[in-house]
Amino acid sequence: MTTRTPNVQLSALVAESGLTYEALAKATCAVAAECGTRIRTNKSNVEHWLSGAVPRGDTPRFLAVALSRRLGRLLTPADLGLPSPAEAVNDTIGLSLGSDPMDALLPMWRYELDRRRFLTTSAYSVAAAALPLSYDVQDIAARTAAARTGHTVGMAEVAAVRDMIHAFSELDERHGGQHGRSALVTYLRDDVAPLCRARFRTDDVRRQMLSAASRGVHLLGWKSYDAGQQGLAQRYYLQSYALATESGLPGHDGFVMRTMAMQGLKLHRPEHCLGLAETGLSQAKGRVDAQTEALFRVVHAHTLAKSGKHRAGLAEADHARSLLAGASGDEVPFWALAWGPPAASVYSRAAKVHETVGDHRAAAELYAMAATVRPADTYARIVALDLVASAEMHLKRGSIEQACHAWHRAIDHMDGVRSVRTRKAVSRMRRDLARFRARGLRRVAELDERGRDFLASA
Repeated sequence: MTTRTPNVQLSALVAESGLTYEALAKATCAVAAECGTRIRTNKSNVEHWLSGAVPRGDTPRFLAVALSRRLGRLLTPADLGLPSPAEAVNDTIGLSLGSDPMDALLPMWRYELDRRRFLTTSAYSVAAAALPLSYDVQDIAARTAAARTGHTVGMAEVAAVRDMIHAFSELDERHGGQHGRSALVTYLRDDVAPLCRARFRTDDVRRQMLSAASRGVHLLGWKSYDAGQQGLAQRYYLQSYALATESGLPGHDGFVMRTMAMQGLKLHRPEHCLGLAETGLSQAKGRVDAQTEALFRVVHAHTLAKSGKHRAGLAEADHARSLLAGASGDEVPFWALAWGPPAASVYSRAAKVHETVGDHRAAAELYAMAATVRPADTYARIVALDLVASAEMHLKRGSIEQACHAWHRAIDHMDGVRSVRTRKAVSRMRRDLARFRARGLRRVAELDERGRDFLASA
């Protein structure tokens, strides 16, 4: 009979966390669910692990994330005295800052193209979300200058990269994040990465090229987000932030922090969202045009509202909208156009502020405004999702007719879109309609049937 050796490292961390075995089991199951995996972990399992048993499959990673969130620092299975799954060569890849971001991105891209599951099923890390708040930006260029090789790059190459990233972005918005993802990874790896490590004609060319690369990596994070791969999206956002910081272009690093704050809010992980939004705004304020500043302010408004500061959140949202009024002629930076016209993003995020404070009528109107401002043929997915959000707000205020009208319009825009978020939105719609089907409302029955057909074809 084999005698197990108690896992002293895990026991110490569990004790430090203050979690009961049952609470730790539930937290581990919750992390697994976020990654699309269902596990049946209970108090008895935790007791077995502490006595030396090794959790099966990906459970060591889920357990490490659960304890990381509780303790506020990044832990790996090795820190818990546990082996990582065989394919998880490095559980922390992409979850750090401070070295050349390409050193993290190149192996990530290799794993993506090899279809290695551990990256696409990785969990969102609360500890890693705080990294930009304490990032030392001094001497970043000096640390990476030694890697410069190859031919000399000028603005023509920068323009080519921007054009390609713009094309990939339009494809993403029109057809969803699952279209062109491997092609984008290959382009960034084979074309953009060598350009980032080239020699540059001027320092401004270097800054613009790194900023363009950051935008491409940001888009890859967005594609991962759209596919429901939140841990992988976070890793790409962190490396996009590192590239933006290295570029030194005013506001670009803060814009990625803004995106990270938005992701945390969406995942109901608010621990660092207000700090990210405030820091991003402070880095951009007075250094960017009014429309771009409005993008920062409206996310700050949302984090304020989510923090319980409703009055301050509403005031900041109004400030963001007022900035749009006299800024129509401003030139918006390339990186700030990630989601199309700034006005649409401001209206959509302002709607979330009103939704947070319970003003569903105003939220419905603002979501509808956002959908109207974006060109529907180019931004099919996000127009559809704004209309879905508008429908949900109408439903919350008891207007089933207006909700059905908005939902029908939303599905009109979903044709040809491959997106986890649109499928989830239609599934959610059918659940919301369930209580109305028994009433025999023709409009509800037609919409429900349309939703069922959409999900079957998707």
